[in-house]
Amino acid sequence: MGRTVAAVRAQGIPAIVVDDGSDDATAEAAAAAGAIVVRHPENRGKGAALLTGFREARVRGFEAAVTIDADGQHDPAEIPKFIEAYERTGIPVLIGNRLWNPAGMPWIRRMTNRFMSWLLSREMGRYVPDTQCGYRLFRCDLIPHVETRAERFAAESEVLLHVAARGISIDSVRIRTIYGDERSKINPVSDTLRFYGMLRAHRRTRRASER
Repeated sequence: MGRTVAAVRAQGIPAIVVDDGSDDATAEAAAAAGAIVVRHPENRGKGAALLTGFREARVRGFEAAVTIDADGQHDPAEIPKFIEAYERTGIPVLIGNRLWNPAGMPWIRRMTNRFMSWLLSREMGRYVPDTQCGYRLFRCDLIPHVETRAERFAAESEVLLHVAARGISIDSVRIRTIYGDERSKINPVSDTLRFYGMLRAHRRTRRASER
């Protein structure tokens, strides 16, 4: 965590860290590295943590926020790519794309990401090559449209469904594929099941609103 925050700060960019009820030294390490730390007293899940971070960014007057994982799979040096694309195009939602060159990504992760990206793109009615990538830029005025109910990593897919349903533009930014010795917290089986559960709930809500 400390290394990630320091690398973000090295880009001249403020870092907001949401400590989602951790019982270790996450908050202390983030604060020592120069982050703005917001803490949940208990674990509320990734969707709630993202929303808390977005709200903090908006309260502080930021125009846009870039989400980045702290497990080493996102290179903070690539944040300027998102900012440049946003300033050049004005597109309010930009999603990192690792699948343009997935060399180094474990085979099961590659296949899972491709399938889920295809399925979610079909549901949204627009193509997003790597919907499972958590390295993203959101314009802060979109915050009312990113609240989620899904658990864990399905929350990030639900965010895209909410955004697409409102006709908000989405595009991609090519980023590096980084995998080291760290163990991913994504479980291809249980997280795929959560994804399908989120998708079914979204379809039920959409059908109900169309009646």
